[in-house]
Amino acid sequence: MDASNPPLLALMRPASYREKSEKIARAFGFEPVYAPMIRLEGIKDEGFEPFIKRVVEGSSDYVIFTSANGIIFTLDKLSESEKESFTESLKQRKILAIGPNTQRELEKIGISESFMPGDYSSTGIVEALGPEVKGKTVDIARSAYGAKVLVEGLRECGATVHETHVYTLGMPEGPLQQELIERTLAGEVRVFAFTSSMMVRNFLKHAEKAGAGETIKEALSRALVGAIGTPTADTLRNHGIKVDVVPDEFTFDALLAVLKKKL
Repeated sequence: MDASNPPLLALMRPASYREKSEKIARAFGFEPVYAPMIRLEGIKDEGFEPFIKRVVEGSSDYVIFTSANGIIFTLDKLSESEKESFTESLKQRKILAIGPNTQRELEKIGISESFMPGDYSSTGIVEALGPEVKGKTVDIARSAYGAKVLVEGLRECGATVHETHVYTLGMPEGPLQQELIERTLAGEVRVFAFTSSMMVRNFLKHAEKAGAGETIKEALSRALVGAIGTPTADTLRNHGIKVDVVPDEFTFDALLAVLKKKL
């Protein structure tokens, strides 16, 4: 890549990831065009208090966090004393984390012995846990848009599964999103890093609002498109968008590394 004229990379992660993501993008030789396609919003459903109670009382055998945000938004709802009790109780449970970012977030609260499946996905967790969860109680803390296969798969394996939604995903709207769509249609943005299925859907919704639902797909066909993992890649393909790269490790750094190599 030409260091004096770095390729423009569509950076669409939530606002809380902006500074770190832009730094990583530039380190890989890209010039980020930032337009968040996801907004994170904390929520507290009826399953939250029972979830905390099961963990603290020890009736939960497994606790699954599918993202670092699941941990952050769980702890945000607790007082300092509740947080201390909860994290100490977590250390007595078997904890599963999807991906190294989630694992690192657990390490920040003193949990260093979490299990991470080889396949960073809901399907990967079902395959890893399936043989041992019969008759066990499993708690899942995640977004309101989590894949159903995780809950259904574990129940089919004989587990009692409880799910609580600790945050949800919204769609940001404004000049940044409009500008990204316009620059994509103009062919200025050469590289796209999609890191979730919701990001894909919201990007396409913005294109539709601009009257470019099909035209945007043509523009993407001329660009370099990367997906962070299999579910995101499948969502892109289901919308008729070709996927050029999917990293072996489902992390943002790994995604940019394979995009750089492909470019």
